[in-house]
Amino acid sequence: MKHTAVLTGAFALLLSAGVAFAASDTATLGVFGDWKAHSFVDAGTGGKACFMTSEPKKTEANVKGVNRGKIAVFVTHWAADKTKNVISVSMGYPLKEGTPVSVTIDGKTYALATNLSNKAEEVEMAWAPDQATDDAIAEAIQKGSRMVIKGTSRRGTLTTDTYSLKGTGDAYQAISGDCGF
Repeated sequence: MKHTAVLTGAFALLLSAGVAFAASDTATLGVFGDWKAHSFVDAGTGGKACFMTSEPKKTEANVKGVNRGKIAVFVTHWAADKTKNVISVSMGYPLKEGTPVSVTIDGKTYALATNLSNKAEEVEMAWAPDQATDDAIAEAIQKGSRMVIKGTSRRGTLTTDTYSLKGTGDAYQAISGDCGF
């Protein structure tokens, strides 16, 4: 399946780009409300990748004192293979196998897939299972005002992350323009 192949091959690169926003090979396209837009050249394909990202405004867990790593949501376009609207979430902890991550935008809920591989850099990631879901979430993000993402860690900790969607329309236009979509 093309969607899964793109995801599993690209997430290590996206994670490193997401963690290192200030890296010299990652260009900042702008800050739009609560979202940032960036691009970089994918070393594997030589094509441009453009992504918008945000961190939660509020995080909650059913256990006090939970330590989490990088928490962020991404919408990514990969110009080389004309893939757009790839939705991914870094939960900041290894996800419990068999439990999806839920994304709720203004009352509509979507299920994200987890554990598509055993790669260490992907056990904290969740993503839309197909292009139709990617497209629906990308559209809802641009039109919505609030997004809530819920997940379960391998230890059974339940987390709820609340994101502002302020600036998503402009951030989406920036990544789409820069990657030629």
